[in-house]
Amino acid sequence: MTDSQATPPPAIPPDDPQRKLAVARPDADASLAHIGLVGDTYTILLSGEDTAGRYTLIDMHVPPGGGPPPHRHDFEEMFTVLEGEVELTFRGERLVARAGETVNVPANAPHGFTNASGQPVRLLCMCSPSGQEEFFLEVGVPVDTRTEPPPELGEAEQAVFIAKSMSLAPTYRTELLPPPGGPR
Repeated sequence: MTDSQATPPPAIPPDDPQRKLAVARPDADASLAHIGLVGDTYTILLSGEDTAGRYTLIDMHVPPGGGPPPHRHDFEEMFTVLEGEVELTFRGERLVARAGETVNVPANAPHGFTNASGQPVRLLCMCSPSGQEEFFLEVGVPVDTRTEPPPELGEAEQAVFIAKSMSLAPTYRTELLPPPGGPR
């Protein structure tokens, strides 16, 4: 087949004037959701509602020792480290991602990360397609700013949080995994 016989690429769809420009100002916009979760604070910059379900964008403030437990999900997840560094575990292998570096976690791969440094870390997280923000909103606790820590949970409150997260995770295409070395 020659180039002149090739099928032309599909036309680019027309602009959808119903979709609006979205601008996120995490330190100034009081309408953004700041969610306390596992000791971290996640600010939903862009939700699936803003992106027609294509992706969600989350500003993550992770204090020393913070980060999610091991998990996996059926959507892509990308992290850009804006400040500090995190220790990422991907399929059992560990690596350190530092400010200015970007890591893409393929769908379905077991992973987690920890702020192993003594300083807070700031990450930009994109999940595609969207939906992860809905899970965070359902299991997390609203806080006032992007750096405000969530309230500390007592042992009984933590057990309730874990049970709720475990029961809702499959609804959001996520599986929470046991930590390395044994059950929670």
